[in-house]
This record gives sequence, C-alpha cells and structure tokens, in this order.
Amino acid sequence: MSLPRPVRAVVFDMDGLLVDSETLVFAALQGAAAGIDGELPFETFQRMVGLPQAASDLILLEHFGSSFSLEGFRDEVRERMHEALVAGACLKAGVVELLDHLDQIGLPCAIATSSSLESVGRTLGPSGLVPRFRALITRDVIIHGKPHPEPFLRAAEALDVDPADCLALEDSHNGVRAAHAAGMMTIMVPDLLDPTEEMQALCVRIAADLHEVEALLRDGASV
Repeated sequence: MSLPRPVRAVVFDMDGLLVDSETLVFAALQGAAAGIDGELPFETFQRMVGLPQAASDLILLEHFGSSFSLEGFRDEVRERMHEALVAGACLKAGVVELLDHLDQIGLPCAIATSSSLESVGRTLGPSGLVPRFRALITRDVIIHGKPHPEPFLRAAEALDVDPADCLALEDSHNGVRAAHAAGMMTIMVPDLLDPTEEMQALCVRIAADLHEVEALLRDGASV
C-alpha cells in the first residue's frame, strides 16, 4: 500500500519510536512505586504513554491518591531513569538506516516529543543522532501537549512544510491522535501499545518497524 501523497518531510516521536525508552520508564515507575510500598500496574502506565508530564501526573495522583508525594516520586523516577540511561538506551530497529535514507533523498526531519529538551539530550544524545534532526519540538516550547496537534504543527512550521505533506511516525495512541489531528499522514510503529481499531482508522499504515517505513519510502512515496 502506498501513501496517499508524496512525502516532503518526516516528523518522529522519540520515546518508544527512536529509542527503546518506554520500557525503562515503566521499570523506573515500578521501582519508585515499590519504594513507597505501592505498585503501578501496566494498564495504568499504558494510559500515561504519549502524554505530557502534567497529564501523566494527574493519572499518578488518581492512582496513588492526592496525599502521596508527587514531587518526591518524580525525583525517584528521574534518578532511576538517569541510572538506566547511563547504561544506555537502545535505538529501535531501523532508526539509523531510515535517517540515512532520508539524507540520501533530501527529506528534512524533526522530532515532536512530550519529553523535555534535557530529556532528549539524555536519551538520544549518546547516540549522536540529535544533530540529524532539523528541529526539536519538546514540551519546553509548546502550550498544548499530545494528543493536541500543536507539537506536530510546530514541527511542520519549523520544517517549512505543509502538515499535509509530512509523514508522522508514532508509537503511542495519543501521539497518533495528535499527528492525525495535525493533518499529517501517520504511521504507527507499535511499541508497548497495540494498535486498536481507532489507530487503524487514523493511520495510513501500521508498520512492524522503521525498516518497513524505509522500504515504503524507497518504493517512491516521497518527493
């Protein structure tokens, strides 16, 4: 199946799409929960995937109760994530090959993430790939996070490409909702969340990995 329009730019999510970091986040949350004699079920974590921090914090408050120390919990999660990232977060399959292909055919790319710029540096920085993205749209520079379309609209603006001519790559449901609302051709590359009927309807394709996305672009679905 080909894409509905030629692609003039590609916008990537980061966590769970470029790097295998969502599993590290879940482990950090579980560890922090155990530290307060609690637990964080995977189903609760699933609701948080792809959301900005403020929305995730509301889910944590709902789960643990309003009296628990959110700030202390977040500090513990950050410390555990720091330790995990020092060990290194693995790039997802096909990342380098896809970026190499985009360079070869001259398509610009950007990151649109719910994470902070500092987090992008910690998570993706060791790979040396950050300079390969023309724009980094992080939670530091937006008002509305995913599933609002603002991150993707800002990415398209930074790349000087109409959103309709952009290909958005996402692994989360909220990310797919945001990209589709921005008017982008959207491909979901599932990580921890399975594609639902809603995702099937919002996406032009569900891809097994980024190698599949590269193959699709090599088949001529780009300018």
